Amino acid sequence: MTVGVLALQGAFREHKSTLERLGINAILVAKPAELAECDALIIPGGESTTIGRLLNAFGLMEPLLTKAQAGMPLFGTCAGMVLLARDIEGSDQPWLGLMDVTVRRNAFGRQVDSFETGLDIPALGKDLFPGVFIRAPYITRVGPGVEILCQLQDKIVLVRQGNNLASAFHPELTGDYRVHRYFLQRCLA
Repeated sequence: MTVGVLALQGAFREHKSTLERLGINAILVAKPAELAECDALIIPGGESTTIGRLLNAFGLMEPLLTKAQAGMPLFGTCAGMVLLARDIEGSDQPWLGLMDVTVRRNAFGRQVDSFETGLDIPALGKDLFPGVFIRAPYITRVGPGVEILCQLQDKIVLVRQGNNLASAFHPELTGDYRVHRYFLQRCLA
């Protein structure tokens, strides 16, 4: 199994390192030929408008949509969650639109409002998960078939739909690998 990490912008190196620590063959993806090697793909945090534009500029948008529609599992974190959403409030940026959710970008505030907090994610066990929120979005609407895995107060921050997973926070910036394990075990199963 090969898991790609979209390497156009954002925290892609941290995701690749996490996957390698879990014993997964991980590659960085910036070209269609690299995407073709992948059984799954992680879309990292960063700046969603920039990543969307670069998907088009690097010729990755169409092959990525084709592979996703054929069943390739995707995991989007922060900006990756925005790109996976069917709808983005107040934005017409390029995006994938593969999960039946609506996202509000930068919903927790600006860079100076970034924070860390313990998250209760029952699917990961009893221990709190260290949630790292950096200019984070959150989900304002979920459609049928979308499973809410975590909320922070009344804000939806982790969801699964079929073999796709999306988080508003950055699990790759922690030493806790449970969200990545969940993706590998549940979405690639």
